[in-house]
Amino acid sequence: VQLQASGGGLVQAGGSLRLSCAASGRTLSRYVVGWFLQAPGKEREFVAAIWRSGATYYADSKKGRFTISRDNAKNTIYLQMNSLKPEDTAVYYCAADQSIIISTLRSSQSYEYWGQGTQVTVSS
Repeated sequence: VQLQASGGGLVQAGGSLRLSCAASGRTLSRYVVGWFLQAPGKEREFVAAIWRSGATYYADSKKGRFTISRDNAKNTIYLQMNSLKPEDTAVYYCAADQSIIISTLRSSQSYEYWGQGTQVTVSS
């Protein structure tokens, strides 16, 4: 499956952005899809994931502000980000895998397919 992330940009603190992860080549609902972020000089960090069933999982720091969702008709995963903070600034990546088990979905190493990343910058 090929993934294309988009929707990043510059926003003021407290604002919102919606990231998209469009898939081609395979039906995305057959995969577990995750969003990760990577700030300069830091390791890639789990943000959220959506299971094949539609169940969702979030990093504690993003819970209540971020929402991951799936549009099967568009073969696209979204990450709605509200109440953005300067510490949310990073490159955001979407990733997918068919063989993940729940205990490993927060690890970037569990995902085989990756999009190219989209920059999110939150100004204070």
